[in-house]
Amino acid sequence: MTQPPAIRVDSVEKRFGEFRAVDDVSFSVEKGSVFGLLGANGAGKSTLIRILCGILAPTNGSARVDGFDVATETEEVKRRIGYMSQRFSLYEDISVIENIRFFGGLYGLSGASLRTAEERTVSLAGLAGEESRITGQLSGGWKQRLALGCAILHEPSVVFLDEPTGGVDPVARRLFWEIIDGLAAAGSTILVTTHYMDEAEFCNSIVLMHAGKIVASGSPQELKREYIRGRVFEIECDDVSLAPALLAKDGRIADASPFGAFLHVTLREGVDAGLVPSLLTGAGVRFGRIEPIRPSLEDVFLHVIEKR
Repeated sequence: MTQPPAIRVDSVEKRFGEFRAVDDVSFSVEKGSVFGLLGANGAGKSTLIRILCGILAPTNGSARVDGFDVATETEEVKRRIGYMSQRFSLYEDISVIENIRFFGGLYGLSGASLRTAEERTVSLAGLAGEESRITGQLSGGWKQRLALGCAILHEPSVVFLDEPTGGVDPVARRLFWEIIDGLAAAGSTILVTTHYMDEAEFCNSIVLMHAGKIVASGSPQELKREYIRGRVFEIECDDVSLAPALLAKDGRIADASPFGAFLHVTLREGVDAGLVPSLLTGAGVRFGRIEPIRPSLEDVFLHVIEKR
């Protein structure tokens, strides 16, 4: 028998006056999976996650979390979820253990259950021996891991993480994702919003959001197969801002987008990779190094957005 999804979203819309922050969004999330909501800032990700946590009511549509309706069974939803917001939400002027005990009390933990939760959270955050440290003195990565630990003190079945790795270094981000993988392996369902496309590679399934709408969905591998069908090259060139317009005139090129100081060019299927230098020269693009690369989700996102 098929398990019901941990999260089900049906035609959800959220308006603020005439502005549609979330526009007719539908998807479902399997239990025990890591699900990513991707998109640039302002895409509607944070609004949607607040709806799913029972913080905001949808204007239209419906959503269920762990079987409960987010609009009509809000308290049941809140009891079953953990939520970590974009901004660091713990008290910076008290110690690590005081924060853990405070949030444990909010979740109704006491006695042996609270002590067990304390030990689990300290271990999860890698803060053994640092329990008496003032929270504000911790590094960004430690703060984020502590915030996650406090969000899951009560062992929720569904965990919502809203841009959890913003402002932390790449090493701390990777460690944080190892924790997420461990939670999912233990049976928790994780929904994470992020604008870091490289992080989405760790998700089982993702949706790409733009201007409140879902513009693409699937696993990272499925999306790359669907939207990036030709070979991709990273090219060093003089003017990455002008090059895409020059290359757009050539029908053998499926996409050309700036990536920092480089240009990413996707050939159409069947086009010989050896033609890349002549294609660039013919378009009037002055270039240096040319290197074939594996397509990324950022390539997918730019391709989808530019075609809209």
